[in-house]
Amino acid sequence: MRSGKAMTCAFALMLPILFSGGAQAQTIEFTVTNIGLKSGESTELNDIYFINTNCKSLLTATPEVEILDGPPGVTATINPAKVVPRGYSCAKPVAGGKLVISAKDVQDYSFTRMVLRISFKTEVGDRQRTENINVALFPSN
Repeated sequence: MRSGKAMTCAFALMLPILFSGGAQAQTIEFTVTNIGLKSGESTELNDIYFINTNCKSLLTATPEVEILDGPPGVTATINPAKVVPRGYSCAKPVAGGKLVISAKDVQDYSFTRMVLRISFKTEVGDRQRTENINVALFPSN
């Protein structure tokens, strides 16, 4: 009899642990930008920068972009520029660049995921990040 009561007591003590929310599900959210371009068009997409907690740029060179996957005839460049990292409550412009996506010679409609790798040369070493962009391409006529 004692072992039955001990088992019941142990189970009763474990119930709060099982249902206390000890483990929580986590969601990973990938931000994807959607753009549409006609043949011959370009769009300025994002400000590119690398800053410290005091809103000072850590870049030693203009960031570079490489297309890892994407539609033919679409190019990506980073034009050097002073940009304001407003998302981090910075008020002054810092060294960085503007990400520009261009389409040329589009013959047919297409919709493709474009994967870009942005490389930073910084005071604290080389860093990289990836951008995902959904690109809808349209012929110009």
